[in-house]
Amino acid sequence: MTTDLYPVRRALISVSDKTGLVPFGQALAARGVELLSTGGTAAALRAAGLTVKDVADVTGYPEMMDGRVKTLHPVVHGGLLALRDNADHRAAMDEHGIGAIDLVVVNLYPFEETVAKGAAYDEVIENIDIGGPAMIRSAAKNHGFVNIVVDVEDYDVVLAELEANDGKTTYALRQRLAQTAYGRTAAYDTAVSTWMAAQVDGTPRRRSFAGTLAQGLRYGENPHQGAAFYTDGSARPGVATAKQHQGKELSYNNINDTDAAFELVSEFDPAQGPACAIIKHANPCGVSRGATLKEAYSRAFDCDRTSAFGGIIALNQPLDADTAREITGIFTEVVIAPGASAEAMEIFSQKKNLRLLTTDGLAPADAAALAVRQVAGGFLVQDKDIGRITREDLKVVTKRAPSEQELNDLLFAWTVAKHVKSNAIIYVKDGATVGVGAGQMSRVDSTRIAARKAQDMAEALGLSQPLTQESVVASDAFFPFADGLITAAEAGATAIIQPGGSMRDDEVIAAADEAGLAMVLTGMRHFRH
Repeated sequence: MTTDLYPVRRALISVSDKTGLVPFGQALAARGVELLSTGGTAAALRAAGLTVKDVADVTGYPEMMDGRVKTLHPVVHGGLLALRDNADHRAAMDEHGIGAIDLVVVNLYPFEETVAKGAAYDEVIENIDIGGPAMIRSAAKNHGFVNIVVDVEDYDVVLAELEANDGKTTYALRQRLAQTAYGRTAAYDTAVSTWMAAQVDGTPRRRSFAGTLAQGLRYGENPHQGAAFYTDGSARPGVATAKQHQGKELSYNNINDTDAAFELVSEFDPAQGPACAIIKHANPCGVSRGATLKEAYSRAFDCDRTSAFGGIIALNQPLDADTAREITGIFTEVVIAPGASAEAMEIFSQKKNLRLLTTDGLAPADAAALAVRQVAGGFLVQDKDIGRITREDLKVVTKRAPSEQELNDLLFAWTVAKHVKSNAIIYVKDGATVGVGAGQMSRVDSTRIAARKAQDMAEALGLSQPLTQESVVASDAFFPFADGLITAAEAGATAIIQPGGSMRDDEVIAAADEAGLAMVLTGMRHFRH
C-alpha cells in the first residue's frame, strides 16, 4: 500500500539543461543520497567534487550506439517500477540485483530548440529522446514511491520537502510531480509528431497540441470563467514572447486583443514607414500609416476615437517620446512595439495602469502556421491566413481603372480587411482607415455602420464632410448584391476592392460602372470568424 512519506535514498540524474544541476546534486549528496548518472551530467557532477556512479556500472552495459542506448535496461526500469510494498516485486529485485531508485531527474534532449533553429532532418531525428521519456513514464507511474523531476523550477520544491520531512517526500508532492511529468512527455511527443507531420503529411490521422503555463489569469472573458495563458514554445515575436515593462498582469482579453493588434501591424514593413493599429474587442478601430509614428497613431485614433478608449495599440517601429506623449492623452490598456526609447518608457512610467510590451521584432506575416479552434467534441485546424495580394494580382473589371492613389489605398484596405471580423467593410483614405464595419450578419449593414462611424467622427473633429468622401472600400468577401456597393458609393467611396465570385458579379460591376466607381477583384477571400 502506498505510504504518504517515503525516503529518497538513491537518485538517477540525466539532464540536457544543466541549469541548477550542481547545487541540486550537492544538496542531495549532503543528505546522503546516492547519485547515479550518465555522460555529460555525470561529468558535471564529478567536476563539482561529487561522487557519482555511472549507470553503465549499474547495468553492466556501456553506453552504446552514440548514446542511443544507455538507460533502457531492466536494472534501471525495475528500480523505478518496483512496488516497494509488493513481496513478489521485492523478491525479483533481490534475485536480479536491482536497487530501488527513488528520485529521477530528467529534462530531455532539446528537440524543440533543435527544430526552432532550423536544423537539418537528421539532426532533428537525433534529438528525439527515447530513454528519457521512458524513465519519466516509469517513475511517474510509480509515484506512490518515486519522485520524478522534469523542470528546473521543481529542484527547490523537492529539496524543501526533504528538509521538512527528514529526507522524505509526501505523496501529494510525488503525485503533483507525476502530473507535471506526464504533461512534459505529452508536450514533447506533440512537438515530435507535429514536426513529423510537416515532413510527411499535412493532415495526420491524429493531431495534438501542447503548451507550457505562462501565467494563471484572474479570469477569462468574464469574471465567472477561470483561465490561464499557455505558450507553445515558438519564437514568433508577439504577446507570448514580449517583455512587459510596467503595469499589472495582462488579462485574458488583453492577451487576445494584443495578439490581434500585433499580428495586424506586423503586416506593414517598417522600412516603408511607420504604422499603427488600434484594436478593441479583437477588431481594428483604426489603422494608419504616417510620416512619423506619432502621425500614424493620431490618424488611426481619428478613425474612431470613441472605440479607441481603453483599446490596444500596436506599432511597427520602436516607440518614441513624441508618440508616447500623444498616447498618454487617453486611457489605453496596452501598447506593444518592437522596442521603446528610454524617454518613451519614462513618459509611460507616469501611467501606472498602462502596460508596455516590447518585442524583438515584428511577427513574420508570411510565416506558415496552424490556426486552431475548439468546437464541441473536437477542434478545427487550418493553415493561418497568410494570403497576400500584389498589384499584379488585381483584375480591373470596371470601365474606369483606379488611380495610383486609389491603388495604394485599396491594397492598404485589403491588408486591414484580413484582420477584421466578417462581414468586414473598411473605408480608407490616404493610407488610413476612416470607417470600419465588422462582424455583421449582412454585408450592407457593415457598409452602413462604417459610414455612420465616419459621419460621427466628422462631427467630433469639426469636419465639413466625412472622410469617406473620396475614400476607397475593401470587402473581405464578394458583394452578394449591389446594395452594399451602392451604399459605399453614397458614402463617397470612389473605388472598391473585393474578391469577386458572386453569382451577381455582373450586376455588381454594372452598379459600379453606373456610379463611376473603379473596382478590382482579388480572387482571394479573407473571412475571419
